[in-house]
Amino acid sequence: SAEQAGVIKQVTLWVLKRTLMQSRDWREAGIDIDVAINISVYDLHDASFPKDVAALLRGFGGVETNRLRFEITETAMMVDPARALETINALGAMGVALSIDDFGTGYSSLAYLKQLPAAELKIDKSFVAAMNVNDNDAVIVRSTIELAHNIGLSAAAEGVEDRQTYDMLAALRCDAVQGYYISRPMAPDEFTRWLRQTPWGLRSA
Repeated sequence: SAEQAGVIKQVTLWVLKRTLMQSRDWREAGIDIDVAINISVYDLHDASFPKDVAALLRGFGGVETNRLRFEITETAMMVDPARALETINALGAMGVALSIDDFGTGYSSLAYLKQLPAAELKIDKSFVAAMNVNDNDAVIVRSTIELAHNIGLSAAAEGVEDRQTYDMLAALRCDAVQGYYISRPMAPDEFTRWLRQTPWGLRSA
């Protein structure tokens, strides 16, 4: 893997550059949406990573920063919390929002969670997928949404595969959902068409 080969930062920065370019293209086409990329535990522990990110953002004049979000797994943060927090704070100081991915699987403490400049909790799909048939999972999902809202964060649910799960999340005031019920992954051009044609999309030029 890229992590094992020691080139994960180069891959992350390449993905970030492509994401910023695509975000700029969408905005020029009148489509103003957030974009997100995943950050590896190796990125979090690389002291030079925030400087490299800052250099890339400067190349785009900072205009895309408020639409950019880094997704970091709870597990990755807990490998070395002190170092991860230092990197996360440096990224947050640039105006980049943080999303805590796969929340509920990493056993992070609420005391640590309060220190993070996070904007969103993403509830792990292992809880969401069966919430319409498993009362325990439904309680976990509901409690996580309430936790997020009570500490000023938005809540997103991963692994939404059917209408019943979507309706349950809507009733719980979940802010965003992700999963095959909405759409499968697609290329940027296809996604642009989808945004303008689907009931989930923007329908704006």
